[in-house]
Amino acid sequence: MKAIIPVAGAGTKLRPLTYTQPKALIPIAGKTILGVIVDQLIDAGVSEFVFVIGYLGEKIQRYIERRYPNLKCTFVMQNDRRGTGHAIWLTQDIVGSDEVMIVLGDTVCDYNVKEVLSSPVSQIGVRKVDDPRSFGVAELNPQDNVVRMIEKPMIPKSNMAMVGIYYIKEAASMYAALNRHLNNTADENGEYHLTSALQHMVEDGITLHAFRVNNWFDCGKKETLLSTNATLLKQMEDEQGLKQNYEFNNTVIIHPVNVAEGCDISNSIIGPNVTIGEHTKIVSSIVKDSIIGSYAELHHVVLNSSIIGSDAYVRGLSQSLNIGDNTEIDLA
Repeated sequence: MKAIIPVAGAGTKLRPLTYTQPKALIPIAGKTILGVIVDQLIDAGVSEFVFVIGYLGEKIQRYIERRYPNLKCTFVMQNDRRGTGHAIWLTQDIVGSDEVMIVLGDTVCDYNVKEVLSSPVSQIGVRKVDDPRSFGVAELNPQDNVVRMIEKPMIPKSNMAMVGIYYIKEAASMYAALNRHLNNTADENGEYHLTSALQHMVEDGITLHAFRVNNWFDCGKKETLLSTNATLLKQMEDEQGLKQNYEFNNTVIIHPVNVAEGCDISNSIIGPNVTIGEHTKIVSSIVKDSIIGSYAELHHVVLNSSIIGSDAYVRGLSQSLNIGDNTEIDLA
């Protein structure tokens, strides 16, 4: 079983963090977004991976080769960002006619991967959303088979958003549909969408069944990234059945948190919902609901709902106050 993971996007909504760090490598709950996806697929029995890389792609490749040294994988370069359809089209010589699992590289979902891979028909993951206009949308029949799908419709006829997970048994038909799509006109942004090729397959009579994911975390924005981190930290502690005992000098840990190896933390309050990368130093600070990269330094700061990149240095003010009665001071 092969899996395709497109990770060529620039992550513009998470800038400036993604100027130097691929979005897929942002840490969440002691892993990375990409690590969560790959681990899910490996646990379900996927044995071969195809990564479509582009922007900062060498960092993706180094991460995979270091973290998964025995993984059978291929890296395909997407030099021009022309959409997910184009990214998948670039893999046709590697995948051929084999069945394939496609998981977009910025999507973390809670679902039964093995159950999806055992399906006799092709599957797409969906989730009901309040406003589907920013997503690919699937219209379903009473049997939950797709009758029509469209990318970011102005007037949606369904609130079932496609979450970026596709199990395609008819890979040869998918690539034929992608070839047809790429020979037609791209959208106004010059992109070719996988959604359009899958619609061709539906029109050709191929069954695409929709399965509902339990949770869907689109990690393309700061708010959803922090929400994903908090949820996965809570799940991790629930599954382990215990809280990891961190011992730092004069420091209070409010779970759930995940602190990587080699960190130096003193005189601080950490948590809840905090992920800290390796070899980070934190002194006299309060950090909650945040993600801190590796080799960062924080001194005398109060952070809430923040994302701090790797090798960053943040220093706040250190005050000594002697305040009398009936006084109001705003240090914001």
